[in-house]
Amino acid sequence: MSTKQKSWTNNKNKSSLSKVRPSSEIIAAKRKAAAEQKLKLLQTKVPDINFIYDIYQSAMDSRLLTRGETGLVYDDSMAEHQCLWDKNYPECPQRLTRTLERCKELGLIDRCKKISPRLATNKELLLKHSRKQIDILKATDGCTDLTKLEDLSSKYDAIYVHPSTYKLSKLAAGSTINLLQAISIAVESMLSEGLAKKVLIVDWDVHHGQATQQMFYDDPRVVYFSIHRYEQGEFWPNLRESDYHYVGEGKGIGYNFNIPLNKTGMTNADYLAIFQQVLLPMAYEFQPDLIVISAASGKVAVILEGGYCLESLSESAALTLRALLGDPCPMISTTLDLPSASIRETILNVIYAQKPYWSCYEFQDIYSIHSEDTKECDRHLPEIVFKGNETKLTVYETRNCYPIQSEIFLNDIRNQLLSLQLTTKLNKAPHRVSLVYDERMLKHCHPTDMRHPEIPQRISGIFSKHEEYDLLKRCHRIPGRIATEEELLLVHTESYVESMKTTEKKKMSEVHKESRNFESVYLHTETWSSASVAAGSVLQVVDSVLNGESQSGVAIVRPPGHHAERDAACGFCIFNNVSIAARYATEFHGCKRVLILDWDIHHGNGTQAIFEEDPQVLYISIHRYDNGSFFPSSEQANYNIVGSGKGEGFNVNIPWNRKKMGDTEYIAAFQQIIMPIAYQFNPELILVSAGFDACVGDPLGGYSVSPVAYGHFTHWLSSLANGRLILVLEGGYNVNSISYAMTMCTKALLGDPLAPITRSTAALSTSAITSIKNVLKTHKPYWSNLVYQAALPKENVIPQPVSLKFDMSPGVESKILQEEWQTEKNGIHQLSKEMGGLNVNQSEQGKQCSDSQEQKSGKVEEQPGCSSSQSKPGSSRVNPTDSGNPHEDKPLMDSMMFAIIPLSYCPHLELIAEVPAEGIDVKAPCKECNSTAENWICLHCYGVNCARAVNQHAILHGQDEGHPLTLSFTDLSVWCYGCEAYVDNPRLHAAKSAAYLSKFNEELPWTYDEPRIEM
Repeated sequence: MSTKQKSWTNNKNKSSLSKVRPSSEIIAAKRKAAAEQKLKLLQTKVPDINFIYDIYQSAMDSRLLTRGETGLVYDDSMAEHQCLWDKNYPECPQRLTRTLERCKELGLIDRCKKISPRLATNKELLLKHSRKQIDILKATDGCTDLTKLEDLSSKYDAIYVHPSTYKLSKLAAGSTINLLQAISIAVESMLSEGLAKKVLIVDWDVHHGQATQQMFYDDPRVVYFSIHRYEQGEFWPNLRESDYHYVGEGKGIGYNFNIPLNKTGMTNADYLAIFQQVLLPMAYEFQPDLIVISAASGKVAVILEGGYCLESLSESAALTLRALLGDPCPMISTTLDLPSASIRETILNVIYAQKPYWSCYEFQDIYSIHSEDTKECDRHLPEIVFKGNETKLTVYETRNCYPIQSEIFLNDIRNQLLSLQLTTKLNKAPHRVSLVYDERMLKHCHPTDMRHPEIPQRISGIFSKHEEYDLLKRCHRIPGRIATEEELLLVHTESYVESMKTTEKKKMSEVHKESRNFESVYLHTETWSSASVAAGSVLQVVDSVLNGESQSGVAIVRPPGHHAERDAACGFCIFNNVSIAARYATEFHGCKRVLILDWDIHHGNGTQAIFEEDPQVLYISIHRYDNGSFFPSSEQANYNIVGSGKGEGFNVNIPWNRKKMGDTEYIAAFQQIIMPIAYQFNPELILVSAGFDACVGDPLGGYSVSPVAYGHFTHWLSSLANGRLILVLEGGYNVNSISYAMTMCTKALLGDPLAPITRSTAALSTSAITSIKNVLKTHKPYWSNLVYQAALPKENVIPQPVSLKFDMSPGVESKILQEEWQTEKNGIHQLSKEMGGLNVNQSEQGKQCSDSQEQKSGKVEEQPGCSSSQSKPGSSRVNPTDSGNPHEDKPLMDSMMFAIIPLSYCPHLELIAEVPAEGIDVKAPCKECNSTAENWICLHCYGVNCARAVNQHAILHGQDEGHPLTLSFTDLSVWCYGCEAYVDNPRLHAAKSAAYLSKFNEELPWTYDEPRIEM
C-alpha cells in the first residue's frame, strides 16, 4: 500500500519540539553508527546495477491474459441447515435454493465451471478458529436432542445449531477454499501458501463482519472494507468497533475500513458514492492480488453471506454471477437520487480517518479548528456518536429474535422488486465487440513531408497489433463505408463539406495551397475519400451496437476528427467523426443521452463547440492545457467553460497544467470527476474520442499514461450504458504506443483481465489535485453527486479507538479467536519487557507532517517534516532512556537514534549548492504565499517554500524545478524527493549548521566520524 503518515498536534507542540538540541548520547550514537556504516561499506562492494524499464512491458504481459471460466461451487446438502425450533428464522434453506433457481432461470449455472465441494480440514479451520470452538461444534454433529442444541445456541448471539451444522460448516469453508485456489479461512490459506501477497476483502453484508475485522486488524497484507448498517451502534452487532475510526492497529493501521450507514433507505447513489469516493481509489493504490467478494487482474471471488429477503437476494446474487460471467451490466433504470446527507457525512468521516495512511484522499481542503476565519463556507467536523447498548448478555434469545414484517409490507416489497425485475433490461448482443478497419483510409498522407506525425502507419500498426494479439477473430469484423453527404451535414456546414469534396478533383499543388487556409492541417487528393470512409465506418459501428448486433465497438480510423469544427478543418482533423456519430445516434436511433469522453491529450475544440448548447450530449474532455499555451491554445479549454443555454453543465473540461501527467493523475480524474458525473448522466451510448497522445513515448504529448491504463479506463466505462461503448481513434503519434494502447482497450471490451497499473501508486501531482478541485467546485451546481469537497480539520479531533480485544463473553463469534489473540498480545508484552528501559509507544504525538511524500505500494516510509517521535504503521517509537544525567556520554542502540533510518548517501548530493554568504534565515516566509507557519528551504537554489500542510509550495517547487533536496526549518531534517527518503550525510552539515545557527544562535556540532567537510 502506498501510505503516508501524519502527526496531529498544535502549534505549542511544534514550538517545543523545535527547541530540542541533540544530546551527548545521540552524538555518541551517531559516531558509533557512522563508524559501523563505514566499515560495512568497506566490506561490501555493491555492484552498479541499472534497471531498464520497458514502457510496454505490462501491455506485453497482457497478451496471453484471456478471459477464464467462472467457477461456481455449492452443494444441495447445504439446504439441510435450518432452525429446527423456529421455522420462521430468516437464515433458512430457501436463501440457497431460491438463489440457485433464479440463476438457472437465467441460464447461468450451465455457463459456469462447477467446482467440487469438499470439507475443510482441521488444519485449515485452525488458521482462524480455536481448537476449543471447533470441538464445541464437533460435539453437536448428529445430535438430535433439540433442547441441548437450543441451549448451546443461546450462548451465542443470532446463532442456531443443527445436527448437520458441523459438517455443513466444514463443507462451506472447504468449498470456499476450493473456489479460491468461509472468507477469513480462505484468505489466510491463500496468504500462508504464498498464492497471494495482498488481499482486499469487500464486505457489503448489511451487518458488520466484526469477526473478519478482528482476524486481520493488525495484518498489512489484508485490507478489510465493510459497508454496513450501523445507526450509531443501535444496529446489530451494536459494537463501537464498527465505526469509521477503527482503522487497524500495529502494522495493520490504515488497512481496516468501516463505512457505517447511520440511516435506513440508502439508495443506489449512496452506494455508488462509497465505491467512487472511498473504495476504488484505495483499491487502485493498494493493488491487491485477489479481491474477495467484489478485481485484481480479473481475480474475483464472491461468497454468499447475508440477505434475508428471498426475492432481492436471489436477483442480486444472480445478477452478480451474470456480471462475473462477463455479461454487460444493466442500466440503472431510474435517475440517481441526490446522495443523502448521512452518506456524505460518513464518507467525509472515513476520508478524514484514512487520509493519514493513503495518498488517494487529497481532494478535500483543510482548515484549523482554532481558526476564526469563516471564509471556508463548507466545513466538516468529524465526530464519534455511539448510541448502542453495550450490555453483554449471558443468554441470548433463540426464538423470535428478528424483526417481524407485516404481510402488507412484504407484499409491497415484492411488488416493487417485481417491477424492478421487469423493467431491468438484461440485453446481451450476440457479438461482444465489433471492429472496423478499411485500407482506403491509408491513402490520406502528407504530399511532401514523410516525417509528419499523422501518418497512415498509425492505423495499420494498430490493426497489426490486434492481429498479433489474436483479437481479430474474436471480434465481429464489419466493413467500412463512405459517409453520405447528409450524414456529414449533421454537424458540418454545406459549404465546408463541398470544399472538401472538390479536393479530390484538384491538382496536388492546388490542394496543398488550400490546406494553408486551416490550422495544422494537410490535404491530399485522397483526403475526401479517406475522411468520408473514416466517418462512415464509425457510423457502421454505431449501427451495429445500437441495433443489438454487437455489445461494443472499436473504430480504427483516420484522419482524426475532434478538432474539426462545423466549417473548418483543424489540427490534423477533417470531419468530426465522433460528433457525427453522436448526432446520428440521437437523430436516427433515438438516443436521449450520449456521453462523449475525449481522452486525447489535446482539447477537442470542435466537438465542444458543436454540442455546447445540447443537453442530450455530455462532453467530457481530459487534456493538457498548460494555462492555455498547449494546442489548440484556447481559453475555451479551461475548467470554467461549462456549456451554454440548455447545454449549461453538460460540458466538462479537465485541464492539466503541468508536464508529465501519468496514470495516477488520470485515475484520479476518472474516480473523482468522470465516473460520478457519468453515472448520474446515465448515458444510453458512450463514444470515446480515443486519442493516445497522452500515452508514454508520444512525441507531441509528453505525458506518461501507460497502455494498460487505457484498458482499465475502458473497463470502467463498460459498466455504463448496458455496455454500449464505442472507441474511435483520434490522435497519438508513437505507432508502438498507440498500437499497444488501443489493443488493451479492445481486450478490455472482450472481457480479458488486464495487467495491473503498476505506476498507479506514484505520488499524485499537486497541480493535478488543484485542477480536479477546480472542476469539482465548478460543476457542483450542475451535478448533485459532487458533494464531497468539504474542508476537513487538520487537527486530530476524534478519540483514539480502544485497542481491539476479543470479547471474553460467549457472544457472537468473538470468543472463537481469543486464544490466538491472547498469545499474540503476551508475545508483545514479553518483548516489551525484554527491551527493559526502552519506551515502546504508538501514540499519535509529534508535530504535523509537512511536504509528505506519497510512498510506493507495499512500503511505509516516514514523511518529510514528521517528528522522529511519530509512529508509523508497523513500527514503534523508540526513545533513549533517561539516566537522570543529561551529560552522561552513553552510547545508544542504532534503533534509538531515528524513528526512520536516513540514507547515508544519495546521488543528488552532488547537486547541492553552497550556502549563501548571508546564511539561512529560518524565519523567512514562503516566497509564494508569505506563510511562516512551516517552511522548507531548497538546497539547490535556497528558495524558501511552505509545507504541504500549508499551501504545498515546497513540493510544487521540487517537482517543477527538478530540485530534489530540501531542508525543514522545523526539525532540520533533509528530504530527497528523487530518492523518496531522508538523507543524513556530511555534505549537508554546512546547510544544517547555517539553519541551526539561525534557529539557536549557536553552531551545530560535527557528529560524523569522517573529517569535517567545509563547503
